[in-house]
Amino acid sequence: MPKLLSDQIDEHELEIILRELEKAISSEGDIVEFGCYVGTTSVPMTKRLAATDKKLYVYDSFEGLPEKTIEDQSPAGLQFKSGELAASKKQLIKNFKQAGLPLPVINKGWFSEISNEQVPRSICFAYLDGDYYLSVLDPLKLIWNKLSPGAIILVDDYANEALPGASKAVDYWLKTHPAKLKIEHSLAIITPIV
Repeated sequence: MPKLLSDQIDEHELEIILRELEKAISSEGDIVEFGCYVGTTSVPMTKRLAATDKKLYVYDSFEGLPEKTIEDQSPAGLQFKSGELAASKKQLIKNFKQAGLPLPVINKGWFSEISNEQVPRSICFAYLDGDYYLSVLDPLKLIWNKLSPGAIILVDDYANEALPGASKAVDYWLKTHPAKLKIEHSLAIITPIV
């Protein structure tokens, strides 16, 4: 296992992400990551995609966390504040260059500002690491109708009591969108039922 670029995930979580990417990679479409930070998961995913014709699209504000909503409030998560976890686009690019990898398609902006046109027409794998309620819900709205048969969505922090918005967004979404949900480590693994 390569050295992690940040402490935002652990090796076990990365193994799960890459395992699920491997399962979805034979399906039609590209890969999206909402919340790429410095490339902690983007770089290893791109290494895996090297032998394919698939593209990775990444999305980040590069300004850190947005303001919390009521759904994000938790006594266990008081350390998470607006602007926390800011990373520069320059650092992301540097990490890709140091790894000798081609750059993903980089989209800068809050997830609520990302347009339909900035998202690939067909998606086989989505990794959502938005931490907060709206930062998970907004990407789900953007990608859901673009998921190909066999697509997989992973949502980080589903089982993290410090970031309750992630699980609340997933649970709310799945009330009206049919999918299988499996929880492993802190990740929600969502397989839409088509």
